[in-house]
Amino acid sequence: MFSGPFSESIIKRAQEAGKVDIYVHNLRDWTSDRHHKTDDEQFGGGDGMVMLAQPLIEAVQDLQSRTAAESYLILTTPQGRIYEQSVAEELSAKEHLIIICGHYKGVDERVIDILQPDEISIGDYILTGGELPAMIIVDSVVRLMPGVVNSFGSVEEDSFTCGLLDCPRYTRPREVMGRAVPDVLLSGNHAEIDRWRLEQSCERTARRRPDLYREYRRRQERKEREA
Repeated sequence: MFSGPFSESIIKRAQEAGKVDIYVHNLRDWTSDRHHKTDDEQFGGGDGMVMLAQPLIEAVQDLQSRTAAESYLILTTPQGRIYEQSVAEELSAKEHLIIICGHYKGVDERVIDILQPDEISIGDYILTGGELPAMIIVDSVVRLMPGVVNSFGSVEEDSFTCGLLDCPRYTRPREVMGRAVPDVLLSGNHAEIDRWRLEQSCERTARRRPDLYREYRRRQERKEREA
């Protein structure tokens, strides 16, 4: 599952340039029974299997022992804090991440009690497993690392990074099916272009994500008071 996303585009180039090292580990390598079981039935009954504590704890402790860096542990789970751009920025500052992919009905609670991972959810919906959330976390974190994206200014202008949704973007040709590029973008006046883009971002965010816009306005007002 990981070979495709991690061997394409920006993540591939980041690894080739030595900006990041990514390893995918098979939990079965830390099992102790002949069937290499990683899950079992729940105590107390009920549908669905639960991931075993022993291989998860041993895997994490083994991986932590292999690096001199301080490891930051993540568990992908619907019960975690919602993943946002601010969390990606927070994680991009960490030297070493270990991501446990949740699965089935979840992990044995003692994994959480003993390892104390940062529990993260990518949204209020259920997936087959934690692999896709792990890929999303890796992708969003790697592109924030210095030198990974050629134009870091583009990253800084991304939706959510600045607190607003992105403004409309246009490229050639100037007209498509009777719809022309706004004149201001052809004016060469960069101050006017920046002003137009900010106005468009504010309008779009207020209309589509009023919650984001309210928070943006609060931050702007706080900056004005502190200035």
